[in-house]
Amino acid sequence: MRTDAVIGSSGNPPAPARTETEVCPMNDDVIRPGTPSATGEPRLRPARPLVSAAPGTPRMKSRWIFPPEREGWPDFGLSEWSLTGASWSDHHPHSETNVVLEGELHVESGGTTVVARAGDTVTVPPGAQGRYWAPVYARMLAIYGPNPTGAPTELIGYEEV
Repeated sequence: MRTDAVIGSSGNPPAPARTETEVCPMNDDVIRPGTPSATGEPRLRPARPLVSAAPGTPRMKSRWIFPPEREGWPDFGLSEWSLTGASWSDHHPHSETNVVLEGELHVESGGTTVVARAGDTVTVPPGAQGRYWAPVYARMLAIYGPNPTGAPTELIGYEEV
């Protein structure tokens, strides 16, 4: 098993133009990374429950912790998500790094598949398509790299495994 794996190559040619795109929903009432409070005191954002990530995905749950801005972001986005006997595929212009908190996450990109377990980290580089699946269960923190232009993520598919 490889851990802290980078899948694919950031030197790949740009992906072909996509015709069907969808952007994951975002929260508007969160504190952005690097946003100081007026008094310099820490800010608390209470946890929210994981909810179905998109219509028709009952075994994929998520919540934004630091959502990326729709028009683009220079730093990062952070979410918590889980899969229970399900698979998710997407193609995005930014990197995606998943830290596995519980269970076992399988990730395939660029013809390579890795299995990440609790404590492992796996990264899919920008411009690559990734397939993520948990035969039983996996819960992750996902870190989305910079996307200054706000190019959308293409949601390719969801299936129960």
